[in-house]
Amino acid sequence: MPAPPIAAVAFDAFGTLFDVHAVTACADSMFPGRGAALSQLWRSKQIEYTFLRTLSQRYRNFEVVTAEALHFAAHALHLPLDDAGAERLMAQYACLAPFPENGAALRALRELGIPLAILSNGTPAMIAACVASAGFDGLFEHILSVDTVQQFKTTDAAYQLAPDAFQVPPSNILFVSANGWDAAGATWFGFTTFWINRSGQPRECLGVEPSMEGTRLTEVVDFVRARHPADRP
Repeated sequence: MPAPPIAAVAFDAFGTLFDVHAVTACADSMFPGRGAALSQLWRSKQIEYTFLRTLSQRYRNFEVVTAEALHFAAHALHLPLDDAGAERLMAQYACLAPFPENGAALRALRELGIPLAILSNGTPAMIAACVASAGFDGLFEHILSVDTVQQFKTTDAAYQLAPDAFQVPPSNILFVSANGWDAAGATWFGFTTFWINRSGQPRECLGVEPSMEGTRLTEVVDFVRARHPADRP
């Protein structure tokens, strides 16, 4: 069977459009020589808590989960994080730097006539702040937050937000994520998927493969160009 045409693209936000480890410099200024370790453990625990809260049906929004993960990471690394320090680090999530090529790639997709969305675990306020800080205002038709369904990815309810918004089947939506677990879950759901594997990680051993793998968002543009309907507007 021919591959389904791509009618829309949905992006994960944190780790894909915006660099979650942009907090490292701030963390290192607070805890010299420990910023990278704090950032890595903070991110790992943040994701773990989204899984745990969804599995246990104990939803709290992503801002709360992020703060909880930060406090765990600081305690685990024996770092003296006070309330002011926690607020300072949490504020970094309002201005996470985008990866360098992302702005040009997003604008190239818009020039193809492709509608774009963000589908994120983040709260609407967290996503909007990062979009504004990066100068990405006006590039997305939809900002989709799992707050709507109070279940984090990789649940079907979270991913269903994109087909409902675009009014097209999942296979006609390209879901783009830099998180291997997210690309796997989105593939299971039925999206066409593109895994941005920036650091050369092995594929998840889950018996599922992304539709395409690359290292930069610019490669997504080439993939979409080849799969977008010829009669695009």
